[in-house]
Parts: sequence; structure tokens; C-alpha cells
Amino acid sequence: MTSRETKAVQCLGFVDGQTGAIVPPIHPASTFERGADLGYPTGRAYGRADNPGFEPAERVLTELEGGQASLLFASGMAAATAVFLSLDPGDHVVAPRDMYWALRSWLAGYATRWGLAVAFVAMDDLDAVRAALRPGETRLVWVETPGNPLWTITDVEAVATLAHRAGAALAVDSTAATPVFTRPIALGADLVMHSATKYLNGHSDLIAGTLTTARDDDLWRRIKAFRAQNGAIAGAFEAWLLMRGMRTLHVRARRQAETAMRLAERLSIDPRVARVLYPGLPGHPGHDIAKRQMIGGFGGMLSIRLRGGRPAAIATAAAMTVFLRATSLGGVESLVEHRASVEGPDTPVPDDLLRLSIGLESPEDLLADLDQALSSSGG
Repeated sequence: MTSRETKAVQCLGFVDGQTGAIVPPIHPASTFERGADLGYPTGRAYGRADNPGFEPAERVLTELEGGQASLLFASGMAAATAVFLSLDPGDHVVAPRDMYWALRSWLAGYATRWGLAVAFVAMDDLDAVRAALRPGETRLVWVETPGNPLWTITDVEAVATLAHRAGAALAVDSTAATPVFTRPIALGADLVMHSATKYLNGHSDLIAGTLTTARDDDLWRRIKAFRAQNGAIAGAFEAWLLMRGMRTLHVRARRQAETAMRLAERLSIDPRVARVLYPGLPGHPGHDIAKRQMIGGFGGMLSIRLRGGRPAAIATAAAMTVFLRATSLGGVESLVEHRASVEGPDTPVPDDLLRLSIGLESPEDLLADLDQALSSSGG
């Protein structure tokens, strides 16, 4: 059986039948010719819903996630909000406290104005999840694991069981885990979301999002119609860039996870660092669950909390020369960010925390940069 890694590298064995090209083409067409009977012999009518350039990336992602179908969106936020906006006003949803800040803000603001009832809970506390569910009313449970930027781990299989018993679907934001390390559908999830801007593309030159479904059910058909009718689609070149990026996903993600583990172990014994948040460390609260559901690695993201508090965190980030001070994650370059400054006064993120996205640089260079920055800032 051909591995998922090989299928991604070879784009499911793609070879152009006319030219012999081994790279899928870009399809910029916005419309498609009808047949003489005014039907659609190719199955495509208009580029907003039927662009063939989306299909290679969607098929590969479906294979990687072990799902039935995937959809490409204009951004991670477009993909995530499409799920919630495919629900009915009055529906109840449960979401994590530790999650991507922009989506948390959207849920607390726009989603409630849309008419959704949103409960934020600690997803690593199964009793809290159980208490938040309203059987017959809760339509969706949203999970992000590892949860950005504290990297909390949610037991996907256990939460799926609770959600399904209550009559709710389970959607998992698996951006940080990637399908290399976690396959939520195999653990019981109904939907998997990625900010494809991050690891799937991996080159910091694309904004896109994806959804993958376990089955072609009513919720998926609503989401598909929402994308077509609201125009939340990526461009033709963006679709091509995403496919280009996914071909190297496995090798990138594994290298980044290996380096992240090495940095986490070193920083965990550094007296200038109060705490390292990384699920690969045995002392992480979610380590045992992560070992069970993250196969082959724990991802390329970690956060550190500094003994010197906010001043030391900001000074350390300012002193870095290899790590770049920038928002985002999952690219080939390593990034550092003081998340509390970015998220503002309502953030739940500690102000002594720095988020590190590990790239493909030499681990020795990254360690040296962290060491000199911690020394120059006073830790």
C-alpha cells in the first residue's frame, strides 16, 4: 500500500495526460462552457464553486486526513467561520478557552450577534466539557489541539464521545498538529480544520484555510453551499501554492518537531526560563494524551515563560537575531512573538510568555540565539 507521505509528494500520482507534466496546472478560469443542451458536461459552471485548480490540494488533504471530502477556503478564518455560520441561529456551541485569539474574539462577538449561544470551557477538563453540553441543543463542539499558544492537549476521542452522545458534531482545529502527527477523524471527529497558511503550505507566502469531513452529511452540504454562495474561496494561484507546499509537509513537519523537542528539553533546564509549554515534555499536563494521539512527534510549536516577567519577555524577543519577530507559524523560518501584546488587554495569555514557531534553521543556531537573547535581556 502506498503511504500517505508518498501520495502527498506525488500528488496522488498526478501526471498530465496531454503534456506529461508531473505538476498540476493552475486553472485561472472564472467560467466554463455549457453544452449545446445548456447543461454542464464537465460538472462545472462557475469558478466560485467549481474551480478545478482546487481539486488536487483538496484530494491530497482528504487522503492525508482519512476523510471523505475537503474544501479550500480563502483563509483559516473563512474556513472556521463557515462551520459556525452553517448552523442555525439559536444553536448552542461549545468552544475552548485556549484557542486562536481571532476566532475566540469572533465567537464572543459576531457569532453571538448571529444568534449562536457560545460556551467557552477548558477542553482538557472532561468534566467541564460534559457540564457545558446541552443534549438536544448543542450542535457543535469545537476543539483546538494543541491549543494556541499554551499548547494544551484535548483528548479528541473522549470529547468526540461526549459530543456525539449530546447530538453534537465535533470539529477539530488541527493546524498545529498537522495530519503528519494527528488524524482527528480516526479519533472520532466529524470535521477537521486547518489554517493552511501555516504548516500545510509552510512557506509564509499564502493565506488559505481548509475543511475536511468524515462524511457527506447535512452539515457538510451546508458548508459547501456556504462557500459557493458567500465566495469565501482562495485564488487559483493560492490553490497551486498550497499543493506545492503539501508535497514537502512530512519532511518539514518532522524536522520542525525534532528541533522543537530539542529546544524544549534544553530550555526546560535553563534557570532563566520559568516554564516551557510543549506537549512532548513528560511534565506537560497533556503529555500522556499527546503520546496516544500524536503519532511520531509533538509538533513544531512551543512557548516559554520567563522568570523576569513581561519586561524580560519583551527584551528577549527584541534581542533575537535568528528568530524573526512576526505573527504566524509553521513556515520554514523560526518566529517569536509576545502574544499578550498582540492579543490586547482581554487576552488570557500570560504576559511573561513568548511563543516560538520552529523553522528549518540549524538547531544549534536557534539555541545560540535563544541563549544570547536571554543573557542580554537578563532572563
